[in-house]
Amino acid sequence: MAQTSLPGTTDRRIDALLALLADNAMIVISGAKIAREIGVTRSTVWRWIDKLRGLGVHVKGHSGSGYQIERVPDILAPKILRKRLAAGAFGKRIHHFFKTDSTNSVAMGLGEAGEAHGAVVIAEEQTAGRGRAGHSWHSEKTNGIYMTVLLRPMIAPQQAPLITLVAGLAVRDAIIEETGITPDLRWPNDLLFGKKKFCGILTEMNAEQDRIHFVAVGIGINVNHERVPEGLAGIATSLRIETGRVHSRVEIVARLLRHLERYYNRFLSQGPEAIVARVSEVSSFARGKRVRIESAAETYTGTTDGLEPGGLLRVRRDDGRILPVIAGTLSEAD
Repeated sequence: MAQTSLPGTTDRRIDALLALLADNAMIVISGAKIAREIGVTRSTVWRWIDKLRGLGVHVKGHSGSGYQIERVPDILAPKILRKRLAAGAFGKRIHHFFKTDSTNSVAMGLGEAGEAHGAVVIAEEQTAGRGRAGHSWHSEKTNGIYMTVLLRPMIAPQQAPLITLVAGLAVRDAIIEETGITPDLRWPNDLLFGKKKFCGILTEMNAEQDRIHFVAVGIGINVNHERVPEGLAGIATSLRIETGRVHSRVEIVARLLRHLERYYNRFLSQGPEAIVARVSEVSSFARGKRVRIESAAETYTGTTDGLEPGGLLRVRRDDGRILPVIAGTLSEAD
């Protein structure tokens, strides 16, 4: 299948420029050589180098001799990212944007156009990132991970909530490997350090009553944000804030895709029970947590009482009824 051409995707020659610089870190490369190898003019090389500097890539210009980078850039460009990926189905096809409205919107369009299972849409910046229940997602340029993985699972639409849990488990394992800190998984789609969120997951699907055509699993992670917007400071955080150090987004994405494929394959081979059991083990929200559920129809409090076989969370309401959460926003009750 030929690579789908999308408006705004990163020019493959910029991708090649980044890879060339990364492969020759600390070496001065002449503008003429760069232009020759990636097939552009020297003035285009200069313009693109300036663009990369604006994205935080430290490129030194040496008068009369060329360009040099001091370290491999942490840009999620396809050629750089693929060098860190395992030989699985996820990430074989990568659509990279320096800026787009929403990776989920792009992925949904790709799904309708027939894009392959495991394709990844990833952006350095989103202008209209969104979360669950219509919430927006703060997408600071080059400091976070804003990505969507397109899946074509052969499962019933009623099992789609399990895909969100699969993604949550994958993010959790990737972050433990990267930081050494264990985050909590708040059903169904958030990851927290303490009571502060650093990752949100938005799963959208195109389906008929008895068949899923495709699922777009959007994942937003606050990675190297030095601070969060004032209005979110009490409820949001980042890996850098929590650990006090900068993290490689390329490495995190590589880890995440590896774990996502592993959990996805476990789900398909072992069934929903394996995913439900694992979430029940690692999430403090699975059982015995006082929570508040807010939906368009009602707001109520209760205590979580385990997961249903299909991945829905049961809550023992304060009036004594035990019912699954079908819709609404869940938060820890005071």
